[in-house]
Amino acid sequence: MLLHAPLLRLPYFWDEAGYYVPAARDLFLTGALIPQSTPSNAHPPLVMAWLALAWRGFGYSPLVTRTAMLALSAFSLLGLFRLSRAAANLQVALTTVALAAIYPVYFTQSSLAQVDLPAAGFTFWALAAYLEDRPAMEALWFSLAALTKETAILAPLALFGFELAGSLVWRSWPEIRETRWKEILRPEGRNARAVYLLVPLVPLAGWYAYHYAKTGFLLGNPEFFRYNVVATANPLRILLAFGMRLWQVFGYFGLYLLTLAGLLAMLRPPQAERLPGKMVKQAENSVARARIPFWMQAAFLSVLLAYLAFMSAVGGAVLARYMLPVVPLAILTLVSTLWRRVRYWKLIATAVGIGFAAGLFSNPPYGFSIEDNLAYRDYVVMHVEASRFLGMRYPGERVLTAWPASDELTRPWLGYASLPFRVLRIEDFSLPQIEVAATARGRFDAALVFSTKYQPPHPLLENWDAWQRVKEKFFGYHRDLLPEDIAQRLGGTVDFHEERDGQWVAVISCSASQ
Repeated sequence: MLLHAPLLRLPYFWDEAGYYVPAARDLFLTGALIPQSTPSNAHPPLVMAWLALAWRGFGYSPLVTRTAMLALSAFSLLGLFRLSRAAANLQVALTTVALAAIYPVYFTQSSLAQVDLPAAGFTFWALAAYLEDRPAMEALWFSLAALTKETAILAPLALFGFELAGSLVWRSWPEIRETRWKEILRPEGRNARAVYLLVPLVPLAGWYAYHYAKTGFLLGNPEFFRYNVVATANPLRILLAFGMRLWQVFGYFGLYLLTLAGLLAMLRPPQAERLPGKMVKQAENSVARARIPFWMQAAFLSVLLAYLAFMSAVGGAVLARYMLPVVPLAILTLVSTLWRRVRYWKLIATAVGIGFAAGLFSNPPYGFSIEDNLAYRDYVVMHVEASRFLGMRYPGERVLTAWPASDELTRPWLGYASLPFRVLRIEDFSLPQIEVAATARGRFDAALVFSTKYQPPHPLLENWDAWQRVKEKFFGYHRDLLPEDIAQRLGGTVDFHEERDGQWVAVISCSASQ
């Protein structure tokens, strides 16, 4: 709460405003599990129900919303602590939780009303129960994860595949029990209740059956399905997305520091463990620090591979938050490696933590989603100011803009405009879209324009035309025109303009008298 205090009263941002808050508000006002004020994406309703419950008890406001989400974030960190302690030890667990908490993507998602972080949290609790061989609890936690976001079903299915493969190996090659390869298989006798891993399929299937009965669509509205499934089914795109997913797990926002340190640590021998009263020095009597058991690492790897494969093939936007269930697993494994092999591992972990903290406030030299660090706060503050300017200068007028500002101006309960505007919506502020808007010149009085994508001052691969075409074809890349260019093409003048660290917003007067 203290770390997020400056963010707790911010109006809703991007997908919050576009889907999750409207869906939760519909549930709050009408009791409908399927949203009515926005097209349904078929996401399970658990988080939306949590928000509706919080609003019922404490009132509808961004403060209540963000406090409720922070409660889920804290609960998720507790689950990660339990998981890390079960896999390693107290020192590794505390360090893993601290690094995950300040990792920019986790930190920013902690207070946002979205579903990926809570789904990751329930997955951590489920994995802890899995390592502790508590099948009933793992079934419960995985079920809650799946009812938070449908893609959370990947983890129990991956573990079921891991269990099935291990069982087949035990039965088909009994001689493996006498070799070191047995260490990557779950200990014999602990996989007898793997069927519990299939239990989460039942509530998830029940939700989809209910959604289909109410809407006629199984996996969300047709546009949602086209954007996230049909449009991504291209082998080259899947390969490129796989590379981006690997970067998000091992390199994004300073993760490369931890990954590089972990790989270099593998070149060193294990540290001798300090025993009560003395340090064991003799090689023949030394006790090396224990690693995370190989079978646990193999289980983590199966979950990671499932997420890498599925999230590379599905999802129109390659967002880093989709990988939150597995990034902490990578952090845990790398921190354990440092603890085991490096004498001054705490200094390295501190340096990584400083890198994460710096990433919260400084933008990388490549394009990224502004919800992944505190750049999203700049966006919200600028849009609030632009909306207030519109309210004072153009109350009740017709405004040209793009999503999500179109929702910000038409839904006062999102926290931007005090009164709704009439909006003419375009897709973005690229040259083709502005040319389309210019043909509708008499249908709007002002334009609210803004940077829809972060553009670094000197982006990597900026002059590689082939890469630009690939991004445009597969990942929706475009360049927004600058406010002065937009105003010129619309025949208007810039009345309001603000910039913050690579983002900008402007209000353009387009009245007929000009």
